[in-house]
Amino acid sequence: MRDAHRWLRRLTVLGTGLLLLLLGTAVPASAHAALRETDPADGTVLKSAPRRVTLTFTESVGLLTDSFRVYDPENHRLRTGEADHAPDRSDTARVPLPVRLGTGTYTVTWRVVSADSHPVSGALTFSVGKRTAAPAGPLPDRAENRATTSLYNIARYLAYLSVALLLGTVTFVVYCRPPGRVRLRRPALAAWWILLASTAALFLLRAPYEEGTSPTRAFALSSLTRTATTRPGELLLARLTLLLLAAACVLLPRRGLRRRVPRRALPASAALGSVALSLTWAAAEHASAGPQVPVAVASAALHLLAMAAWLGGLAALLLTLRRDTAVEPAPVGTPEPVARTVARFSRLAFASVTVLAVTGVYQSWRGLGSLQALTGTTYGHILLAKLAAVALLLAAASRSRRWTARLASPSPAARPVRVPEPATGPPLPAAPRPEPGPDTPSAPAPHQLRRPVLAELAAGVVVLVLTTLLTSTLPGRAAAEAARSEATPAAVPAASVTTIPFDVGTPGGHGRVQVTLDPGRVGTNSVQAVVYGPDGGLAAVPELRLAMILPAQRVGPLDARVTDRGGYWAADSFALPIPGTWTMRVTVRVSDVDQVTVSKTVRVVR
Repeated sequence: MRDAHRWLRRLTVLGTGLLLLLLGTAVPASAHAALRETDPADGTVLKSAPRRVTLTFTESVGLLTDSFRVYDPENHRLRTGEADHAPDRSDTARVPLPVRLGTGTYTVTWRVVSADSHPVSGALTFSVGKRTAAPAGPLPDRAENRATTSLYNIARYLAYLSVALLLGTVTFVVYCRPPGRVRLRRPALAAWWILLASTAALFLLRAPYEEGTSPTRAFALSSLTRTATTRPGELLLARLTLLLLAAACVLLPRRGLRRRVPRRALPASAALGSVALSLTWAAAEHASAGPQVPVAVASAALHLLAMAAWLGGLAALLLTLRRDTAVEPAPVGTPEPVARTVARFSRLAFASVTVLAVTGVYQSWRGLGSLQALTGTTYGHILLAKLAAVALLLAAASRSRRWTARLASPSPAARPVRVPEPATGPPLPAAPRPEPGPDTPSAPAPHQLRRPVLAELAAGVVVLVLTTLLTSTLPGRAAAEAARSEATPAAVPAASVTTIPFDVGTPGGHGRVQVTLDPGRVGTNSVQAVVYGPDGGLAAVPELRLAMILPAQRVGPLDARVTDRGGYWAADSFALPIPGTWTMRVTVRVSDVDQVTVSKTVRVVR
């Protein structure tokens, strides 16, 4: 049996490690602050250079020291002014541009931090006067560093698991009062150390996580200083302080100061510290952005506390049931000490489930915004998976409560038989205790409750993991708002850019053609075509022809009649009469005898 328990513990540790590694390397599909609109709009051609670039998001954003980078048509970074927020608009970021911008296409890359502490990045282009070919060299990648993101996510999951075990164990000891010989100090101490280490790791990795840089930047003095001045960094420091204060409150009485600390003050201090600790999560994630922030923060804190009391209490109860053989039997006619503990935890679990249900419904409504988001967004899909896991958890909890009711009630055989006393004479002899028969219900042994509790604990861990995933996913309300913004046409429609590779079959006779239709809609369009050679640089060709065909309507070919403009081919006016899926046919001649015709489909809308 001991070997079986040893192998079970090893498999549990291995499975937990693999799960954390898998979740840590899974990069979230989307961040929390979605881009609502930009000025200038992405892909537009302006007659004159703008004075600044302005981005508006679905929620408040924070700026980094290097939030905006602007590149000219030659892929050289421009010197810009300092980025800031628009007046009284924490959801709008802007950066001033140089006074004189030449003709051509400019690229803007940006990276900001959403109000719920997650970084957001992206890029846009705008042109002054006319579009020019994209630069040959790639722009610097501003997406997250995979190593930093994985380490940060693993630390987040460890922090959630450890705070649930720590607060749940403390609540179990204070309220459920397990038998004196059952020791829960070791798991509580392990949870404290894991929470302290994971919080310290989150603080160190915060700056590289926001900036998308390597984990080696974690110990840079500038990174630590900047993290300490941001709201997520301040909350992490507050969490570290609370953990150290909790350790001091536990250690001081052990140093001979126990008489100075009133016993009644310990539960109140533990409750106050638990609430303060939960607020370091609630004030840093989804609840800190969007509508009804004070109510949302309070709801998130209660949700975390109820989850910890239930899930961490289950782990403590499981340890109590494993060690129930060391508890002395109770007097006849009274429940066993473990049975009384189980009965108290049953009441605690019921209260926790009630709080989880109320706060969970509110947070789901606030995060989704509509029923369509439940099936049409990633947030809704994860929420459905969480609801399924909660249903399994409630089923396991229902089974545990049935066992608890039987365990807390002494069997008929254990109940004392009351014998009436005679009015006179010596007392009558005690009546014999009834022997249990085959039909007499008997209370189960405490160790028989282990399997239901273990099943409930496993389902609770799945719910906790899915809850953590929800904090890394764009809420359905913000996703719907961003989708509406993308569906709204800009004042100047974005152009259609198509890249078609070609190969004439001779050495050096391959490359690609980039064709831009502006605005790429029904009506009059301008056409620009740029040829790139095998090395990715601009290439000059003796002839290029472009035609459009609409096979479904038997329209075309329509010749665009592009002409050589000295480095690129263009036509100022080319009419596309009707919408549909057109075939763009491009003929490229690279020498007197070598040419090839390539094609690609292009969608034209009204």
